[in-house]
Amino acid sequence: MAIDTPLAERLREQRRGLPDQPGVYLFRDARGRVIYVGKAKSIRKRVASHFSNPAVYGTTALTTEIDHIESLVVQTEAEALLTEQNFIKQYKPKFNIRLRDDKSYPYIAISLDEDFPRVYFTRERHKRERAYFGPYSSAKRVRGTLDLLGKIFLFRSCEGPEPGRHSGSPCLDYYIKRCGAPCVGFVSKEEYREGIEGVMTFLSGRFKQIERDLEKRMYFAAGERDYEQATVERNRLQSVRALLERQRVADGGAGTYDAVAVAVEGVEANAQVFQVRDGVLSDRQSFYLENQAEQSPAIVAEEFMLQYYASALSIPNLIVVQHDMVDGSELELLGQLLSERRDGPVEIRASERGGKRRILDLAERNARLALDQEKLKLERRRQMRVESLTGLQDALRLDTLPVRIECFDISHLGGTYTVASMVVFEGGAPKKSDYRRFTIREVEPGDDYAAMEQVLSRREAQWRKQAERSPYDAERDPSFAALPNLVVIDGGKGQLAAGLPPLETFRDRGVAVVSLAKRIEEVFTPGSSTPIVLPHETPELQLLQRVRDEAHRFAITHHRIRRDKAMTESIMDELPGIGPARKRALLKHFGSPEAVLGASREDLENVPGFPQKVARDLYAHLNKTGR
Repeated sequence: MAIDTPLAERLREQRRGLPDQPGVYLFRDARGRVIYVGKAKSIRKRVASHFSNPAVYGTTALTTEIDHIESLVVQTEAEALLTEQNFIKQYKPKFNIRLRDDKSYPYIAISLDEDFPRVYFTRERHKRERAYFGPYSSAKRVRGTLDLLGKIFLFRSCEGPEPGRHSGSPCLDYYIKRCGAPCVGFVSKEEYREGIEGVMTFLSGRFKQIERDLEKRMYFAAGERDYEQATVERNRLQSVRALLERQRVADGGAGTYDAVAVAVEGVEANAQVFQVRDGVLSDRQSFYLENQAEQSPAIVAEEFMLQYYASALSIPNLIVVQHDMVDGSELELLGQLLSERRDGPVEIRASERGGKRRILDLAERNARLALDQEKLKLERRRQMRVESLTGLQDALRLDTLPVRIECFDISHLGGTYTVASMVVFEGGAPKKSDYRRFTIREVEPGDDYAAMEQVLSRREAQWRKQAERSPYDAERDPSFAALPNLVVIDGGKGQLAAGLPPLETFRDRGVAVVSLAKRIEEVFTPGSSTPIVLPHETPELQLLQRVRDEAHRFAITHHRIRRDKAMTESIMDELPGIGPARKRALLKHFGSPEAVLGASREDLENVPGFPQKVARDLYAHLNKTGR
């Protein structure tokens, strides 16, 4: 799409007015959204490069969406680098390099704020008193690591701040040599903490130190003639050595470093991080990246390293990169920034030969292989979606391919807290940004037909309202403004009959309407008393089932939220001495209002930050009222 002349002239004027100084620039689209953030030694020259050299700084897909340009001058290039990353986190521009699902990468956490710390899997790292290791790219490998560490260091697997069970006896983990049973005093706090220190040493990659420590403890126990403990330490040492021997890098270069390699193809990219610690390949991370601007491997690598090491909890003193990854000045600047984060020197350099070069080559091959595998996976998924949509069109005798499918479901509990959901599938895949929820009002309790008629009437009314708005209107709802190809109603003949009148306008515009009954998966269509029964193994029925099940899940979630909120307001607001802060503390500790009402006095007294007198008064009030 060519840029219109007035806009092109306006952008040229803005570019001429940009400062010839270091800083950050932001590209915004016509709706004011930030679509790209960049940094530069000279803002004016770098912005000009986007328009004159798209092969390096992005495709024309980026430049055609730019409506206006903003800039921010800073003192140094390092400050520009930090500002760029802060803006990327804040605005999440679609044309910047981004780690897919970057909020959900797993970590290993250690609860150092507890007397007997737990070592556990998590996807959050917001508690200051806890040690975190990661991020990791594979949840399966994290769980495997935790399983292995549990066998070696015997930390507890029970949840909660205190170890043990109410029975006061050790659990099965103790008898299968997976826990030292601190809950019954079989291991002291000091001994348990030594094991936790070993876990942290292992996860930090100090493998030689952990071998020395275990060997020292084994010989000490033998010297004290504590042969049972010496045997335990020997078994731990053998397990650690067996693991490290399998992962020892042959001709891969000794020492501790990361080898980072990227592979880029169009809008897809993959980054590999091979972590070598004390000559051991301790982990291999694989990250898929979004590269909507189709930027060069050098820029992809730089932005990936900034994001990865911004969230990484440890940075080695050496990072080995591809020779053409970034130029020398950018390497030096990135090294300075990471040195500040590490609080020690960080060298980033290309490796020309030797063991480190072989590890880097291995990372590069894995990046290309991962990208090829991802392409094959995406192609298979695309083919399956095409088959399911084509099969659905044939089975339902639709005039057009059902590219956009909307499904509606009703959820309630005995007629109370009635809600409805609308889920959207586009191209055979969920489009969660277009999901919508409805609270049903002024219908008889349990009247699903009236509830369905109401929600579909509101959907049609919203379409009329939103279709009149300009696409550039900030208040326009794109989900309601879109016209579906197929509407699926969860239910049978009755629900379909209730839904047809409010959707008459849709049907006049070619929208097909069907209902899907759950009992034997019958598809009912308007004007036919005989349902369509699709074979269970067909992709078209499986697509309809996925759409229906997703609508059901989304409706139930909304219903539970509304019900819990109503119960919280109607019951917990009546409790004496319980204000908003204490209500939140109770719900956070117990999980639900029902659990609060059924709690014992001891349970209430154990709520963190809860005064003992308030807990006793609350327990007395709940039991007096019979709740």
